[in-house]
Amino acid sequence: MDPSRDPLLLTPGPLTTSAGVRGAMDRDLGSRDAEFVALNAEVRRRLVAVVAAEPEYTCVPVQGSGTFAVEAALGTLVPRSGKVLACVNGAYGARIRQICQRIGRDVAAVECPEDRPVDPEAVDRALAGDPGITHVALAHCETTTGLLNPVPAVAAVAAARGRRLIVDAMSAFGALPLRAEAVPFEAVVASSNKCLEGVPGVGFVVARARALAAAAGNSPSLALDLHDQWRGFEANGQWRFTPPVQVLAALAEALRRHADEGGVEGRGARYRENLRVLQEGMGALGFVPLLSPSVQAPIIVTWRAPGGPWSFEVFYRALRERGFAIYPGKLTRAPTFRVGCIGQVFPDDLRRFVGAVAEVMEAMGLPSGAPGTGEGEA
Repeated sequence: MDPSRDPLLLTPGPLTTSAGVRGAMDRDLGSRDAEFVALNAEVRRRLVAVVAAEPEYTCVPVQGSGTFAVEAALGTLVPRSGKVLACVNGAYGARIRQICQRIGRDVAAVECPEDRPVDPEAVDRALAGDPGITHVALAHCETTTGLLNPVPAVAAVAAARGRRLIVDAMSAFGALPLRAEAVPFEAVVASSNKCLEGVPGVGFVVARARALAAAAGNSPSLALDLHDQWRGFEANGQWRFTPPVQVLAALAEALRRHADEGGVEGRGARYRENLRVLQEGMGALGFVPLLSPSVQAPIIVTWRAPGGPWSFEVFYRALRERGFAIYPGKLTRAPTFRVGCIGQVFPDDLRRFVGAVAEVMEAMGLPSGAPGTGEGEA
């Protein structure tokens, strides 16, 4: 690998971006310039259009990572007297619960194993047994494993019980289908640097306008108050505090490219083909995915660690030298590693990656990627 070149990021984010998206940041704009105000309005409008229709829904961007936006949504949209049912089958469902605890929102949880989707029947039982629950929150794609949760089924249960749904769509927004017309939600939360293929630095919440209008005084935070920021946008199109101007310029360009690729359908098709190539290639080398095909999202794949002379750090460094960056596993009960399918990544890139894995296996003396009996190093 040419040491001057960055590796291809086969990770859950930050991701490899296009030169055009990076190039959009190569200028300075004042946060109150008419050009930036128009750009910000374009970004908000395009983000809503991915999952819903105006004026019923609106978008409030938030400075920071996606977790900032998740906390902003929970703190603003859940009243202080409300209660959240967190659906937990990985680190990001657990983070929803942790945020609620930190910001003083009552929270209960439905917990499922890390390799199993959230159970809508368990959600229904929890709602039936606790009339104090006002909101249900879950991750669309649980990035801990790459698992696709049954958001439409959970949404139907929540709607039937008269509860409101908040979806953490961080690793799904822009690539996996989700429309408010079919899946009733109060809010969807995501960020710039996942399936939209922008750069890190801004999260956002697409929420019902009437929910935001009713949320005055809910937030325990000044900076993360979506109601106040929404009022500011409605009044003058401007951010209350200094916005990440260059990040938003990159996101505007990324959204235009997303539309040019065919929107959710087009972006999702490329990622599904990436997934197919990755699974076939790694499977031929003996590697075994953690998840069953029925719940595997085309976002990131968790692979069981192989037996034999295995070390993730050695494996990682050798792949990095060949131009690829992967991620360690995030499971609590099994040694694994993860390989992403998203970003400016194409099927031929995954074919090259599989070839690099074969080279590294030979160098490590690893005859197969088949899992061992627990002796592997996480």
